Amino acid sequence: MTPLERIRNTLVGKPVDCLSAQPMVMMFAAKHAGMPYIDYTKDGRKMAEAQLKVSRDFDIDCLLTCSDPAREVIDIAGDGSVAWFEDQGPVIDEERAALLDTRLLKTFQIPDPLGGGRMHDRIKSIELMVKEIGGHRSIVGWIEGPLALAQELRGLNHVMMDFIEDPGFVDDLLDFSADVAIPYAHAQIAAGVDTIGMSDAAASLIGPVFYRRFVQPRQMRVLSAIKAAHPEVITRLHMCGLTDPLFEAMAELPVDIFELDFPVNLELARLKLGPNRVISGNVSTVSTLLTGSPESVYQEAGRCHGISGANHIVNSGCEVSPMTSPENLRALIRYARENQP
Repeated sequence: MTPLERIRNTLVGKPVDCLSAQPMVMMFAAKHAGMPYIDYTKDGRKMAEAQLKVSRDFDIDCLLTCSDPAREVIDIAGDGSVAWFEDQGPVIDEERAALLDTRLLKTFQIPDPLGGGRMHDRIKSIELMVKEIGGHRSIVGWIEGPLALAQELRGLNHVMMDFIEDPGFVDDLLDFSADVAIPYAHAQIAAGVDTIGMSDAAASLIGPVFYRRFVQPRQMRVLSAIKAAHPEVITRLHMCGLTDPLFEAMAELPVDIFELDFPVNLELARLKLGPNRVISGNVSTVSTLLTGSPESVYQEAGRCHGISGANHIVNSGCEVSPMTSPENLRALIRYARENQP
Protein backbone atom coordinates (compact mmCIF):
# COMPACT_ATOMS: atom_id res chain seq x y z
CA MET A 1 0.00 0.00 0.00
CA THR A 2 1.43 3.40 -1.00
CA PRO A 3 1.66 6.37 1.44
CA LEU A 4 -1.20 8.08 -0.39
CA GLU A 5 -3.36 4.98 -0.13
CA ARG A 6 -2.65 4.80 3.60
CA ILE A 7 -3.58 8.48 3.96
CA ARG A 8 -6.78 8.00 1.95
CA ASN A 9 -7.75 5.14 4.23
CA THR A 10 -8.05 7.73 7.03
CA LEU A 11 -10.53 9.83 5.03
CA VAL A 12 -13.64 8.14 6.35
CA GLY A 13 -16.78 9.34 4.60
CA LYS A 14 -14.91 10.85 1.65
CA PRO A 15 -14.41 9.40 -1.82
CA VAL A 16 -11.01 7.75 -1.90
CA ASP A 17 -10.36 9.09 -5.38
CA CYS A 18 -10.13 12.75 -4.37
CA LEU A 19 -6.91 14.51 -3.47
CA SER A 20 -5.93 14.89 0.16
CA ALA A 21 -5.94 18.43 1.63
CA GLN A 22 -3.36 18.99 4.37
CA PRO A 23 -2.63 22.72 4.73
CA MET A 24 -0.17 23.60 7.48
CA VAL A 25 -2.33 25.44 10.00
CA MET A 26 -1.00 26.35 13.45
CA MET A 27 -1.48 30.04 14.28
CA PHE A 28 -4.50 29.99 11.97
CA ALA A 29 -5.93 27.08 13.98
CA ALA A 30 -5.42 28.89 17.29
CA LYS A 31 -7.05 32.05 15.95
CA HIS A 32 -9.96 30.06 14.53
CA ALA A 33 -10.45 28.43 17.95
CA GLY A 34 -10.39 31.85 19.65
CA MET A 35 -7.27 31.34 21.75
CA PRO A 36 -3.94 33.20 22.05
CA TYR A 37 -1.15 31.28 20.38
CA ILE A 38 0.79 31.14 23.64
CA ASP A 39 -1.99 28.93 25.04
CA TYR A 40 -1.84 26.70 21.96
CA THR A 41 1.91 26.18 22.38
CA LYS A 42 1.94 25.70 26.16
CA ASP A 43 -1.06 23.43 26.63
CA GLY A 44 -1.45 20.23 24.60
CA ARG A 45 -5.17 20.18 25.38
CA LYS A 46 -5.54 23.55 23.69
CA MET A 47 -3.54 22.40 20.67
CA ALA A 48 -5.76 19.33 20.32
CA GLU A 49 -8.90 21.46 20.71
CA ALA A 50 -7.78 23.91 18.02
CA GLN A 51 -6.63 21.24 15.58
CA LEU A 52 -9.84 19.26 15.98
CA LYS A 53 -11.95 22.36 15.41
CA VAL A 54 -10.09 23.62 12.34
CA SER A 55 -10.00 20.14 10.82
CA ARG A 56 -13.73 19.68 11.24
CA ASP A 57 -14.76 23.20 10.25
CA PHE A 58 -12.59 23.30 7.12
CA ASP A 59 -12.62 19.58 6.26
CA ILE A 60 -8.84 19.27 6.57
CA ASP A 61 -7.50 15.73 6.31
CA CYS A 62 -4.88 15.88 9.05
CA LEU A 63 -4.17 17.20 12.52
CA LEU A 64 -0.70 18.69 12.95
CA THR A 65 1.24 18.70 16.20
CA CYS A 66 4.00 21.11 15.17
CA SER A 67 3.87 24.41 17.01
CA ASP A 68 7.22 26.04 17.75
CA PRO A 69 11.00 25.47 17.86
CA ALA A 70 11.39 25.33 21.64
CA ARG A 71 9.97 22.00 22.81
CA GLU A 72 13.14 19.92 22.63
CA VAL A 73 15.33 22.92 23.53
CA ILE A 74 13.55 23.57 26.81
CA ASP A 75 13.58 19.92 27.85
CA ILE A 76 17.30 19.73 27.09
CA ALA A 77 18.59 23.04 28.40
CA GLY A 78 15.77 24.93 30.12
CA ASP A 79 14.02 28.06 28.89
CA GLY A 80 16.84 30.56 29.40
CA SER A 81 17.29 31.03 25.65
CA VAL A 82 13.57 31.25 24.84
CA ALA A 83 11.54 34.43 24.43
CA TRP A 84 7.78 34.07 24.83
CA PHE A 85 5.13 36.22 23.18
CA GLU A 86 1.39 36.39 23.76
CA ASP A 87 0.10 35.71 20.28
CA GLN A 88 2.99 34.20 18.35
CA GLY A 89 5.25 31.26 18.91
CA PRO A 90 8.27 31.28 21.22
CA VAL A 91 11.57 32.15 19.57
CA ILE A 92 15.21 31.43 20.32
CA ASP A 93 17.24 34.46 21.43
CA GLU A 94 20.67 33.86 19.89
CA GLU A 95 22.33 36.18 22.40
CA ARG A 96 21.18 33.78 25.11
CA ALA A 97 21.58 30.54 23.13
CA ALA A 98 21.97 27.44 25.28
CA LEU A 99 25.24 26.50 23.58
CA LEU A 100 27.03 29.83 23.45
CA ASP A 101 29.74 27.82 25.22
CA THR A 102 30.20 24.77 23.02
CA ARG A 103 31.74 22.83 25.91
CA LEU A 104 28.28 22.55 27.48
CA LEU A 105 27.25 20.05 24.81
CA LYS A 106 29.07 17.32 26.75
CA THR A 107 26.82 17.99 29.75
CA PHE A 108 23.54 17.69 27.84
CA GLN A 109 21.40 14.58 28.27
CA ILE A 110 18.84 13.04 25.91
CA PRO A 111 15.50 14.12 27.42
CA ASP A 112 12.81 11.63 28.31
CA PRO A 113 9.90 12.26 25.90
CA LEU A 114 7.55 11.13 28.70
CA GLY A 115 9.30 13.11 31.43
CA GLY A 116 6.60 15.70 31.97
CA GLY A 117 8.18 18.50 29.92
CA ARG A 118 7.17 20.21 26.70
CA MET A 119 8.00 17.17 24.61
CA HIS A 120 5.60 15.17 26.78
CA ASP A 121 2.97 17.89 26.35
CA ARG A 122 2.90 17.20 22.60
CA ILE A 123 2.42 13.49 23.28
CA LYS A 124 -0.50 14.28 25.59
CA SER A 125 -2.01 16.32 22.75
CA ILE A 126 -1.55 13.38 20.39
CA GLU A 127 -3.32 11.07 22.82
CA LEU A 128 -6.30 13.44 22.97
CA MET A 129 -6.43 13.66 19.17
CA VAL A 130 -6.26 9.90 18.79
CA LYS A 131 -9.02 9.40 21.36
CA GLU A 132 -11.27 11.96 19.67
CA ILE A 133 -10.71 11.33 15.96
CA GLY A 134 -8.15 8.56 15.48
CA GLY A 135 -8.82 6.60 12.31
CA HIS A 136 -10.85 9.43 10.79
CA ARG A 137 -8.01 11.88 10.14
CA SER A 138 -4.27 11.52 9.65
CA ILE A 139 -2.52 12.57 12.88
CA VAL A 140 0.93 14.01 12.23
CA GLY A 141 3.60 13.86 14.91
CA TRP A 142 6.55 16.23 14.77
CA ILE A 143 10.27 16.25 15.52
CA GLU A 144 12.99 18.81 15.00
CA GLY A 145 15.45 17.79 12.31
CA PRO A 146 19.17 17.55 13.15
CA LEU A 147 20.15 21.00 11.88
CA ALA A 148 16.96 22.60 13.15
CA LEU A 149 17.64 21.51 16.72
CA ALA A 150 21.34 22.27 16.36
CA GLN A 151 20.69 25.89 15.41
CA GLU A 152 18.03 26.24 18.11
CA LEU A 153 20.57 25.17 20.73
CA ARG A 154 23.61 26.96 19.32
CA GLY A 155 22.05 29.90 17.45
CA LEU A 156 21.69 30.06 13.68
CA ASN A 157 24.55 32.48 12.99
CA HIS A 158 26.89 30.63 15.32
CA VAL A 159 26.24 27.21 13.82
CA MET A 160 26.68 28.53 10.30
CA MET A 161 30.14 29.80 11.27
CA ASP A 162 30.86 26.50 13.00
CA PHE A 163 30.59 24.67 9.68
CA ILE A 164 33.81 26.46 8.72
CA GLU A 165 35.52 27.07 12.05
CA ASP A 166 34.67 23.97 14.09
CA PRO A 167 33.31 21.14 11.93
CA GLY A 168 34.09 18.57 14.60
CA PHE A 169 31.74 20.32 17.00
CA VAL A 170 29.06 20.44 14.30
CA ASP A 171 29.41 16.67 13.87
CA ASP A 172 28.94 16.16 17.61
CA LEU A 173 26.00 18.57 17.80
CA LEU A 174 24.20 17.02 14.84
CA ASP A 175 24.73 13.54 16.28
CA PHE A 176 23.23 14.70 19.56
CA SER A 177 20.28 16.25 17.74
CA ALA A 178 19.62 12.99 15.91
CA ASP A 179 19.85 11.10 19.19
CA VAL A 180 17.11 13.36 20.60
CA ALA A 181 14.84 12.95 17.58
CA ILE A 182 14.75 9.14 17.35
CA PRO A 183 13.23 8.28 20.76
CA TYR A 184 10.89 11.25 20.48
CA ALA A 185 9.55 9.92 17.20
CA HIS A 186 9.12 6.44 18.69
CA ALA A 187 7.18 7.88 21.66
CA GLN A 188 4.82 9.81 19.38
CA ILE A 189 4.21 6.72 17.25
CA ALA A 190 3.44 4.74 20.41
CA ALA A 191 0.91 7.46 21.28
CA GLY A 192 -0.90 6.83 18.01
CA VAL A 193 0.34 9.05 15.17
CA ASP A 194 0.27 7.56 11.68
CA THR A 195 2.72 10.12 10.26
CA ILE A 196 5.94 11.67 11.57
CA GLY A 197 6.90 15.07 10.22
CA MET A 198 10.49 16.26 10.53
CA SER A 199 11.24 19.94 10.15
CA ASP A 200 14.76 20.95 9.13
CA ALA A 201 14.23 24.41 7.71
CA ALA A 202 17.76 25.66 8.29
CA ALA A 203 19.04 23.10 5.78
CA SER A 204 17.80 25.33 2.95
CA LEU A 205 20.41 27.90 4.03
CA ILE A 206 23.37 25.67 3.21
CA GLY A 207 24.63 24.36 -0.11
CA PRO A 208 24.69 20.77 -1.38
CA VAL A 209 28.26 20.08 -0.26
CA PHE A 210 27.64 20.92 3.40
CA TYR A 211 24.19 19.34 3.26
CA ARG A 212 25.57 16.02 2.06
CA ARG A 213 28.58 16.14 4.38
CA PHE A 214 26.84 17.17 7.60
CA VAL A 215 23.05 17.14 7.54
CA GLN A 216 21.74 14.49 5.15
CA PRO A 217 23.51 11.59 6.93
CA ARG A 218 21.87 12.56 10.22
CA GLN A 219 18.48 12.96 8.58
CA MET A 220 19.05 9.53 7.06
CA ARG A 221 19.82 8.04 10.47
CA VAL A 222 16.66 9.46 12.05
CA LEU A 223 14.33 8.53 9.22
CA SER A 224 15.87 5.08 8.76
CA ALA A 225 15.44 4.36 12.48
CA ILE A 226 11.77 5.31 12.24
CA LYS A 227 11.22 3.15 9.16
CA ALA A 228 13.08 0.17 10.62
CA ALA A 229 10.97 0.14 13.78
CA HIS A 230 7.68 1.30 12.25
CA PRO A 231 7.52 0.52 8.52
CA GLU A 232 3.81 1.34 8.45
CA VAL A 233 4.35 4.94 9.61
CA ILE A 234 4.43 7.68 6.96
CA THR A 235 7.50 9.95 7.02
CA ARG A 236 7.21 13.59 6.05
CA LEU A 237 10.08 16.06 5.52
CA HIS A 238 9.49 19.79 5.79
CA MET A 239 12.37 22.06 4.78
CA CYS A 240 11.26 25.67 4.32
CA GLY A 241 12.80 27.85 1.66
CA LEU A 242 14.61 27.12 -1.59
CA THR A 243 15.84 23.53 -1.52
CA ASP A 244 16.41 23.01 -5.26
CA PRO A 245 20.20 22.39 -4.93
CA LEU A 246 19.57 19.67 -2.36
CA PHE A 247 17.09 17.52 -4.27
CA GLU A 248 19.50 14.81 -5.39
CA ALA A 249 20.63 14.12 -1.81
CA MET A 250 17.08 14.51 -0.46
CA ALA A 251 15.86 11.88 -2.92
CA GLU A 252 18.01 9.27 -1.17
CA LEU A 253 16.14 9.71 2.13
CA PRO A 254 13.39 7.25 3.16
CA VAL A 255 10.77 9.99 2.98
CA ASP A 256 7.20 9.30 1.88
CA ILE A 257 6.04 12.93 1.63
CA PHE A 258 8.20 15.91 0.69
CA GLU A 259 6.66 19.21 1.80
CA LEU A 260 8.00 21.83 -0.62
CA ASP A 261 7.90 25.56 0.02
CA PHE A 262 6.70 28.04 -2.60
CA PRO A 263 10.18 29.26 -3.71
CA VAL A 264 10.92 25.70 -4.95
CA ASN A 265 10.96 24.95 -8.67
CA LEU A 266 8.28 22.28 -8.70
CA GLU A 267 9.17 20.93 -12.15
CA LEU A 268 12.75 20.38 -10.99
CA ALA A 269 11.54 18.78 -7.78
CA ARG A 270 9.43 16.25 -9.62
CA LEU A 271 12.32 15.49 -11.98
CA LYS A 272 14.89 15.01 -9.24
CA LEU A 273 12.68 13.28 -6.66
CA GLY A 274 11.19 10.92 -9.22
CA PRO A 275 7.60 10.19 -10.24
CA ASN A 276 6.65 8.01 -7.27
CA ARG A 277 7.50 10.30 -4.36
CA VAL A 278 4.60 12.23 -2.86
CA ILE A 279 4.93 16.01 -3.18
CA SER A 280 2.96 18.24 -0.85
CA GLY A 281 2.69 22.02 -0.88
CA ASN A 282 4.24 24.72 -3.09
CA VAL A 283 1.15 26.98 -2.99
CA SER A 284 2.45 30.40 -1.90
CA THR A 285 1.42 31.36 1.60
CA VAL A 286 1.93 35.04 0.75
CA SER A 287 1.14 35.99 -2.85
CA THR A 288 -1.62 33.41 -3.16
CA LEU A 289 -3.17 32.36 0.16
CA LEU A 290 -2.67 35.62 2.05
CA THR A 291 -3.15 38.27 -0.61
CA GLY A 292 -4.80 36.40 -3.49
CA SER A 293 -8.42 35.61 -4.22
CA PRO A 294 -10.24 32.29 -3.81
CA GLU A 295 -10.08 31.92 -7.60
CA SER A 296 -6.30 32.41 -7.67
CA VAL A 297 -5.86 29.94 -4.80
CA TYR A 298 -7.88 27.32 -6.69
CA GLN A 299 -5.87 27.92 -9.85
CA GLU A 300 -2.54 27.73 -8.03
CA ALA A 301 -3.53 24.47 -6.38
CA GLY A 302 -4.30 23.18 -9.87
CA ARG A 303 -0.91 24.28 -11.15
CA CYS A 304 0.87 22.40 -8.36
CA HIS A 305 -1.26 19.32 -8.95
CA GLY A 306 -0.65 19.44 -12.69
CA ILE A 307 3.12 19.45 -12.20
CA SER A 308 3.24 16.97 -9.32
CA GLY A 309 0.85 14.48 -10.90
CA ALA A 310 -1.03 11.75 -9.06
CA ASN A 311 1.37 11.56 -6.12
CA HIS A 312 0.35 14.91 -4.71
CA ILE A 313 -1.15 16.39 -1.55
CA VAL A 314 -2.81 19.82 -1.73
CA ASN A 315 -0.98 22.00 0.76
CA SER A 316 0.46 25.42 1.39
CA GLY A 317 4.19 25.85 0.88
CA CYS A 318 4.66 26.58 4.57
CA GLU A 319 2.50 27.66 7.50
CA VAL A 320 -0.76 29.38 6.60
CA SER A 321 -0.77 32.91 8.00
CA PRO A 322 -3.39 33.55 10.69
CA MET A 323 -4.42 36.58 8.61
CA THR A 324 -5.36 34.38 5.65
CA SER A 325 -9.04 34.71 4.78
CA PRO A 326 -11.14 31.62 5.54
CA GLU A 327 -12.49 31.84 1.98
CA ASN A 328 -8.99 31.38 0.57
CA LEU A 329 -8.29 28.38 2.77
CA ARG A 330 -11.63 26.86 1.78
CA ALA A 331 -10.74 27.35 -1.90
CA LEU A 332 -7.54 25.36 -1.39
CA ILE A 333 -9.45 22.50 0.21
CA ARG A 334 -12.22 22.70 -2.38
CA TYR A 335 -9.67 22.03 -5.12
CA ALA A 336 -8.73 18.78 -3.38
CA ARG A 337 -12.33 17.71 -2.97
CA GLU A 338 -13.24 18.43 -6.60
CA ASN A 339 -10.25 16.76 -8.24
CA GLN A 340 -8.94 13.24 -8.55
CA PRO A 341 -5.25 12.33 -8.34
